[in-house]
Amino acid sequence: MICPVVMAGGTGSRLWPLSRQLNPKQFLPLTDEDQTMLQATVSRLDGIAVANPVLICNEEHRFLAAEQMRAIGREQSRIILEPVGRNTAPAIALAAMVLQEAGDDPLMLVLAADHLIEDVAAFHQSIEQAIPLAEEGKLVTFGIVPVKAETGYGYIQQGAGFPAGGAAVKAFVEKPDEETARQYLESGDYLWNSGMFLFRASRYLDELKTYRPEIYDACKAALSDSSQDLHFSRVNAEAFAACPDESIDYAVMENTADAAVVPLEAGWSDIGSWSALWEVSSKDEQGNSVTGDVITEATNNTLVRADHRLVATLGVEDLVVIETKDAVLVAHKDKVQDVKKVVQAIKSDGRHEHMNHREVYRPWGVYDSVDHGARYQVKRITVKPGAKLSVQMHHHRAEHWIVVSGTAKVTNGEKSYLVTENQSTYIPVGQVHALENPGVIDLELIEVQSGSYLGEDDIVRFEDRYGRS
Repeated sequence: MICPVVMAGGTGSRLWPLSRQLNPKQFLPLTDEDQTMLQATVSRLDGIAVANPVLICNEEHRFLAAEQMRAIGREQSRIILEPVGRNTAPAIALAAMVLQEAGDDPLMLVLAADHLIEDVAAFHQSIEQAIPLAEEGKLVTFGIVPVKAETGYGYIQQGAGFPAGGAAVKAFVEKPDEETARQYLESGDYLWNSGMFLFRASRYLDELKTYRPEIYDACKAALSDSSQDLHFSRVNAEAFAACPDESIDYAVMENTADAAVVPLEAGWSDIGSWSALWEVSSKDEQGNSVTGDVITEATNNTLVRADHRLVATLGVEDLVVIETKDAVLVAHKDKVQDVKKVVQAIKSDGRHEHMNHREVYRPWGVYDSVDHGARYQVKRITVKPGAKLSVQMHHHRAEHWIVVSGTAKVTNGEKSYLVTENQSTYIPVGQVHALENPGVIDLELIEVQSGSYLGEDDIVRFEDRYGRS
């Protein structure tokens, strides 16, 4: 049996302002209106015999990951939470160790949660070709058949071929300059490094222990003091933080004598920038890719995404225009790799637009920060049926709740009562309170906060069904 291991960490800052630190690109519907990148990654495995996937994600993304797996019927997926990012070698080691603790030693199909693969049948064929190699003890990587002289990817040089397909890895090569990339393309011996792998869990751990024992030992220590919370596996934060930060390529694949590569020609892209998204998107006769309420006049080869309002372009070409509720990006396609500089400037200025959107997802639903001032903030809150916010109190703010639709069960100090549509209630400063949706439809309400401090960290939780501290 194959066990998919999906790496869903990372922040995707080059796709700002759509991708944010608390809601990065793997959890967004970038290439499919119906599914996020993570959901598409798991769904494209339908048709081959695989177990429920193991996800590896950041602690702060745990509820996003769990909800998106539930939405596609994979709520039994196990989710390993990384307290800090330590690159791919430790992340994959944790997954391998968790699988072995369960008494299994499966073939691990390691996938990134934010890749696009257009030809699913070809993808399945490459996996089938890789299985015999992995069963023989090879550590197989999937090399993308290049379609251009790309300088943004690392390359894999193919060595001697195997009778059943695939080849030994002769060398891993860093991102080349343009002339070298052209030579790689012309030779036919080089493939793009996709960052996807297939190998036996025990084989990976054996090689990791041989070549990077410090990573192996740190992961072992972190997992030995782990805890299980619903489908979440939490490792010891201090032990994992001491783990070296290293990719699987540097730690294992460039050192092992058993590295193999299987070519993959399936319309692959890592969607690493806005220009990459434009390249794989459908376009009109002028080469424009538009999403949302968009008007284009005398516009060519441009990507426009309008999420919340009308966006019009006139007399421009080769641009990227991205509109969200709280930010707009206008960039030349040749400069989109530098979006990270904008994100860094936002951080340096002490702003928060890099962290999250106006709409913030929680395990119980979502809230939208509609307006705010020096001593007030207005939110639109949606609570899912049967969901409940934590029992909590605030030291610095009072709250006024007005129900727009549905029914709220309110705990206000010692009292508990229902508030229905067009009714309201008031929560004083320092009052222990809770909000619950006992109905079968979404509860929608307007919350007006007032006080001297309105930060999200002014929450003292006494009880929480989602395990938040």
